[in-house]
Amino acid sequence: MAVKTILRKKKLFIFDMDGTIYLGNRVFPFAVDFINRLRADGRRVLFFTNNASHSPEFYMDKLNAKGFSPREGELLTSADVTLRFLHERRAGKSVYLVGTPQLEGQFAASGISLLKGDEDKADIVVTSFDTTLTYAKLEAACRFVRNGAEYLSTHPDFNCPTETGFIPDSGAIAALVTASTGVEPRYFGKPYPMTLELICDFTGVNTEDMVIFGDRLYTDIALGRRGGVTAVLVLTGETTMEMVNTAEGSDRPDIILESLAEADEIIFG
Repeated sequence: MAVKTILRKKKLFIFDMDGTIYLGNRVFPFAVDFINRLRADGRRVLFFTNNASHSPEFYMDKLNAKGFSPREGELLTSADVTLRFLHERRAGKSVYLVGTPQLEGQFAASGISLLKGDEDKADIVVTSFDTTLTYAKLEAACRFVRNGAEYLSTHPDFNCPTETGFIPDSGAIAALVTASTGVEPRYFGKPYPMTLELICDFTGVNTEDMVIFGDRLYTDIALGRRGGVTAVLVLTGETTMEMVNTAEGSDRPDIILESLAEADEIIFG
């Protein structure tokens, strides 16, 4: 089936954020134009980022400032998926969180009672992309995990792309905890099944009517390929064609585009 035919049939357009619609502080104007045209054409838009270091309010403000004009119900993060798991399957458990103040605030606002780190034990340790990371936080997390706490991580991304290069992300922090304790976390966010479950419940759209655009093979593209969602790779972020050529089959995109400008041209001419 032609790419034009595939994309024109979709009802929900899911967008990764950093590396796909902007890069660090640099917005892609063609992404703003494309998303505005989709809404005007009656298509639904969902922004989904694995980056849980900021709150939903922060991202709504950021998207507004960059010209994307996000609407109510158009944003989810890996923190939303993690919180859903905690509330539905680990209700009442004590949680030690390694995260930014914004993530701590999101957890607290959702009703999660967070430990301070000086307790003897925790039921659960959650680590994330923490730009306020300290050795004391890592020591507490490792101690709790060694003492039997269940280990979770909001998302597996090893690096966060910025306009000046990559910086260590959630997966890199989790790797340190794993190296110290020998325990690997249960990950959330893209590409894990609970993320797609949340998107389906949140939007009411079936997977065959969705398309996801992203710049990362092992998160964005893998979510689509493993979940029956058309996966479109854009080459504006982390992934190069050399990386595509050596990727596992389940991480290879259905469609490869230079940028969202090409998607705009395909759908709207």
